[in-house]
Amino acid sequence: MRIKFTNLYKLAPNKKKLFNSIKKNIVGSKFIGGDIIKEFCNIFKKFVKVKYVVPVANGTDALEIAIQSLDLPKNSEIIVPVNTWISTAEAVVTNSMKVVFCDINLDDYTINIEDLKKKITKKTKCIIPVHLYGNPADMFKIKKIAKEKKIKIIEDCAQAHGSKIHNKHVGTFGDIGTFSFFPGKNIGAFGDAGCIITNNKKIYNYCRRISNHGALNKYDHKHSGRNSRMDVFNATVLIEKIKKYKIVIKKRNLIAKYYNDSLKKNKSIELFKLKDKHTYSYHQYVIRVNKKYRDKLINFLKKNKIDTMIHYPYMLNELSFFKYKKRFKNSNQLGKKILSLPVSEEHTKKEINYVTNTINSFFQKNIEEEIRNIN
Repeated sequence: MRIKFTNLYKLAPNKKKLFNSIKKNIVGSKFIGGDIIKEFCNIFKKFVKVKYVVPVANGTDALEIAIQSLDLPKNSEIIVPVNTWISTAEAVVTNSMKVVFCDINLDDYTINIEDLKKKITKKTKCIIPVHLYGNPADMFKIKKIAKEKKIKIIEDCAQAHGSKIHNKHVGTFGDIGTFSFFPGKNIGAFGDAGCIITNNKKIYNYCRRISNHGALNKYDHKHSGRNSRMDVFNATVLIEKIKKYKIVIKKRNLIAKYYNDSLKKNKSIELFKLKDKHTYSYHQYVIRVNKKYRDKLINFLKKNKIDTMIHYPYMLNELSFFKYKKRFKNSNQLGKKILSLPVSEEHTKKEINYVTNTINSFFQKNIEEEIRNIN
């Protein structure tokens, strides 16, 4: 049996309708702006229950523009969890701010609250919690800390489409939320795309201007900005995917349950330890094993035609150009222990059972071999 990590073409809904809509846009010479973009914004507003949506070219732009819109003092410190995609920290550096890395929890891989408290100084002006793998960070505690210290919050929701805390969508707890619609995301475009959400009208208008050369309308330039606009083709794809997303998130949660039920008794594997009253989107299903087994497990699964990935093979503080030498308790060498398993909605129960049986078989063989070696 061949198990691909994901099949992006297979995940595209209503293909005939989708391709006809794209063709209609081409024939009508509609490429940037217009009714399709407005429709996307209105649909996404309802999806996350927020007042304002700014569509942009990609998730990295969303983060960079979000930071810029806060107009923070020069050399401000912005706290970022150490286990995330580079864009989160990159956006800080691009805005000429100082990135301060923070440890993560091993239960859900989101930002560690105790280490966060230690990292706050008088120069701390913003926290960027990342809802990694679709696991919501502890926004109640983060928001309380931020309020007491008068610190802004930008929520990185790039992997958390549909993730909620007490039925409130992530991205709506802080000052700003940012999303990526990279093709591999749960709600993915056919290319790069992203958006910014906020309930603050001033931030909304400023983000709109930054993303469109400093203008709200043509030739209405109030300051310099950039060219970061979502095109109508990606907006068309996203509209159709959002319409079907309730089914997607239900299937991903079902697949996660299959994994949990089959792997929870395996003492060689650490699974997510998630909270009640949270909705998880399962952008990734990540297990953690002893580093002496991880690469062997990858090769064993590969031999059995099962694709896996690593999110991420290194922590950001390990990148030399950040010049951040301090090690962290939880995330130290984490990149050598974690492994992402296939969790796309196209996978069947039979396929997931094949994955889990193969994993359990691997550990059974290795443990038996270790016992023989001891004896």
